Amino acid sequence: MTESGQGLLRVMRILSAIVLFAIGGIHLFLVFDGVGGLLGVLFILNAVAGIVLAIGMLALHGRLLKLATVLSLLFIIASLLALVLALSVGLFGITETWNFTLVPETVVIEAIGVVVLGVTSAVALRTRRAA
Repeated sequence: MTESGQGLLRVMRILSAIVLFAIGGIHLFLVFDGVGGLLGVLFILNAVAGIVLAIGMLALHGRLLKLATVLSLLFIIASLLALVLALSVGLFGITETWNFTLVPETVVIEAIGVVVLGVTSAVALRTRRAA
């Protein structure tokens, strides 16, 4: 792979980690802000997954990095889809409103995350094939 390709992958990995940390942080904040019950448990799991995947983005190489990028993309898509379902028809008996704490911000960050992780996954998969 060329030096510019490695540089692009490095930048995309950092951006991906930032987005994943942000998503994990938002969910952890909401738990500390008082969200409990089933939703609180799901938010804790989401926070742990976001933080672990962010660390993986920065620490892994080779095939494990390729796996981490694809899992991170699927994670963000699932997180955004769960929020959209909770906002529209409900999910696990939970309905959400746009005026709840950090809902609009979460939608924006997760939508950006889908784009960032999509590009990161494409670059990582292309890199592995070319190597």
